[in-house]
Amino acid sequence: MRVATVGTGYFSQFQYEAWNRMPDVDLVALCNRGAEGARRVAETYGVPATYSDLAEMLAEETPDLLDIITPPVTHLAMIRTAAAHKVPIICQKPFCQNLEEAKEAIAVCDKAGVLLVVHENFRFQPWHQQAKAVIEAGELGDLYQASFRLRPGDGQGPEAYLDRQPYFQKMERFLVHETAIHMIDVFRFLLGEVEGVYARLERLNPVIAGEDAGIILLDFENGARGLFDGNRLADHAAENRRLTMGEMLVEGSKAVLRLDGDGHLFLRRHGHNAEQEVAYAWENRGFGGDCVYRLQRHVVDHLLDGGPVMNRASDYLANLRIEEAVYDSHREGRRLRL
Repeated sequence: MRVATVGTGYFSQFQYEAWNRMPDVDLVALCNRGAEGARRVAETYGVPATYSDLAEMLAEETPDLLDIITPPVTHLAMIRTAAAHKVPIICQKPFCQNLEEAKEAIAVCDKAGVLLVVHENFRFQPWHQQAKAVIEAGELGDLYQASFRLRPGDGQGPEAYLDRQPYFQKMERFLVHETAIHMIDVFRFLLGEVEGVYARLERLNPVIAGEDAGIILLDFENGARGLFDGNRLADHAAENRRLTMGEMLVEGSKAVLRLDGDGHLFLRRHGHNAEQEVAYAWENRGFGGDCVYRLQRHVVDHLLDGGPVMNRASDYLANLRIEEAVYDSHREGRRLRL
């Protein structure tokens, strides 16, 4: 499969490294508006061709897949260009600038008959995949609630985020739009569809533009609840605090499943005090348990073999609607139904 990319920012390193590990993928070209960034990444990952114009690259290289690894402001125009060339797309999140742009991007791809997948990789993290397997095996019984405490500890002081993704400081919508959206998707992956939202958000670090802490309550159609408790200034116990970004509990009538900051899962049966570690295979590689590779591999397998595919942009719209409801709930100070 011939894959082309656009973008060479901080997070792109994980995408390029993952593409290079796939024996049935050739990374044929990259596009970037800056020549220096294009040269650096091309040399690092052995990409044979670089371009500054996306349409030219797609016409010249005729790739089987385009990986868009750029900020949301660029997404709609790039998706239009790729759809015009009938090229399937993986698009980085945050997906587009807002819900209306996302709807337009989906309509463009639907009309062109082009696959559009959002690069939402947290549901591909191995601990969340294993949690899904435990739930589906009936180990937890009837599901009551999932709770996640986001505690990366990277948001303190005037230098917050500058060493990695400095644009974080300028995002007017930050905690939810950039970060909590991951766990909204994970909660949907584990518990199903959301029917109600209540949220309280706040900004703790005055040097940033957006919110960096907050509580989000999600009511699910099946009666379960989701609690997202986020604070980017506080941290949690972990060898690498960006591995899981926090700690999770999934509670049911038969047992409780606990995720710690090192990717370990523990099961405690109802009425018992002792936890048992859940053994599962995963590799501490790349970002978040190699979830970038897992997502990209999932899309390639779909395109090569025709199997099912998750994270279609049309499904991802549910996450964006929940995000909008979160901000509306905070602003209005009340619970909202979706």
